[in-house]
Amino acid sequence: MIRVSRRFVCCSIAALMLAGVTVLGQTPAEQIAQAEAAYATRYVQETMGEIIALYEAVLPEIESLSVQSQAFVLNRLSQLCYEAAMFTEGETEEDEALYSEGKEYGLRSLRLNPEYAAREARGLEDALSYVTDVAALHWTANNWGKWCGMHALQALAGQQFWVLALFERCVALDPTYWGASSASGLGSLLIMSPGLLGGDPERGLALVEGSIASDPTYLNNHIILAEYWGFTYDMFGNPTGLRDAELVERELALIEEGAIDPWPFWNRVAKTDADRVWALLAEHSE
Repeated sequence: MIRVSRRFVCCSIAALMLAGVTVLGQTPAEQIAQAEAAYATRYVQETMGEIIALYEAVLPEIESLSVQSQAFVLNRLSQLCYEAAMFTEGETEEDEALYSEGKEYGLRSLRLNPEYAAREARGLEDALSYVTDVAALHWTANNWGKWCGMHALQALAGQQFWVLALFERCVALDPTYWGASSASGLGSLLIMSPGLLGGDPERGLALVEGSIASDPTYLNNHIILAEYWGFTYDMFGNPTGLRDAELVERELALIEEGAIDPWPFWNRVAKTDADRVWALLAEHSE
């Protein structure tokens, strides 16, 4: 997929102005509406950058909006940071910056809830019991989880438990949210994590399989099943062999046959990732 660099995103407001798209002088509501009008085609490099720039342009005046609108903007930015990192092959320093920024946008959204904000420092699980914003939970968990994947010591120090808690609360509130991908995200962590870090492979597998049953059109859940259950891994997340070659082949075939709609961004990601997993299958089948 085409890469969206952070430098590109940071320069996007200027690019928008050169393209004749008004940013300065617009109200926050107009900027949000303009971003949402382009949202469905964010799988295009330039469009992704423009959308992020439009939402970032709202931030200086975000407190003039209702709490609901503030949460919407912050959740979108958390989502878009996570999605922008999907345009790269492998994990880069720019991806790390996007995950970190996406996590902070998500936490900022969660803190709009005064009950959560008052309890966060005393313990995340208790604070999360007061949260009902599924989008904030989902995208914070995704960004934080990816960040932990790049920072093993911090994950071992306990931050992965926070990611698990975010996903658990999201699944408890709405297991079908975003193609049931919170369930598959939680499942992948439970499959890959050692028991000391909260791992539970059998429950993880059940969650991933349940996510596919809940929404078979969300092809990324098939990638998670193929990649995380189809192969075996060492404690550092490096693939060591095949667990179920037939499962991998079946899931990858379903992805290849699947339609882009109704998830045009994420199904494109899945189809691109399928090429990588086919290569992994070939490598471990030799």
